[in-house]
Amino acid sequence: MPSCVAGPTAFGAAGTRPVTGPGGTGVVNAAPHRVAILVYDGVTLLDFAGPAEVFKEANRFGADYRIVLLSPTGAGVTSNLGIQIAVDGAVSPDPAFDTVLVAGSDLYPRARIPRDLADAARIPAAAAGRVASICTGAFVLAAAGLLDGKRATTHWKVAHELAARCPTCRVEPDAIYVRDGATYTSAGVTAGIDLALALVEEDHGPQLARDVARALVVYMQRAGGQSQFSAPLQGPPPRSPALRKITDLVTANPDGDHSLGELAKHLNVSTRHLTRLFHDELSTTPARYVENIRFDMARALLDQGHTATQAAILAGFPSYESLRRVFARKLSISPAAYQRRFSTTRRANAG
Repeated sequence: MPSCVAGPTAFGAAGTRPVTGPGGTGVVNAAPHRVAILVYDGVTLLDFAGPAEVFKEANRFGADYRIVLLSPTGAGVTSNLGIQIAVDGAVSPDPAFDTVLVAGSDLYPRARIPRDLADAARIPAAAAGRVASICTGAFVLAAAGLLDGKRATTHWKVAHELAARCPTCRVEPDAIYVRDGATYTSAGVTAGIDLALALVEEDHGPQLARDVARALVVYMQRAGGQSQFSAPLQGPPPRSPALRKITDLVTANPDGDHSLGELAKHLNVSTRHLTRLFHDELSTTPARYVENIRFDMARALLDQGHTATQAAILAGFPSYESLRRVFARKLSISPAAYQRRFSTTRRANAG
């Protein structure tokens, strides 16, 4: 796969360039901006191809991103799909890049980051204007010491592992991307496109970034965080048989009467004792646990095509409004918006 290096361009006064892309408006600052993307064996293809496409598209609207692909040794690499990727060279401290992007891989965090890969991120980052990671590329940044004391994110499935490996880093598992100073991290693979659009907007303003988003048919900014993409709750089961009896009851019949008093009656214990059991074993309250189970049930019902009102009733919510409030708090979107995104890719046939 050849690198996406921008060719020579003609500049106007003061380093500006007229916009030539479709829908472009006016003139932007088109000073060359050097972007290095670090790739390696097993790299996720979309992690670097998505952001590269954003930068390439931005060039059509007047930007001047010069993109190079680098590997730790300068040798070509093999992506996660088995596609051979030619690179422009090896990582080195010179020349300095304006932006360094580190792509992710399914190999990490299942395995420790090799020292040579961590060094390959650390060396260009030392002189870069900003450093960013896509998806599990955050683990490479962490291994290189580039996330110490910083806020960061990664794919929701492995956010807990990043927090364990980088205890001084404050991991934000619901964020699509996070900026902390000159360090940027993003969530799952397509979130790399969100991050790249944010970088373009930072460099050239919202109008050019908006033009790029429209050309690529993507959102300028997605509503909600990663939670809307995550799987239903899969926490560890309670240790005590008594509490497991309660959680099994709620899971099997989420629309039942699960008030604190009723749940305590099932075990013949006080409400205070039941509350303490939930706190000690599940780090939550009985009411919040019931709400979470009902929320997961409602999401599954919406995925199956039920209306939001039907989902609220079947999942045990008192009303649609109560379900809407929970969706707003957890996902920052409405049940209807969630359903439009995730219920089905099929289109109804007329006739």
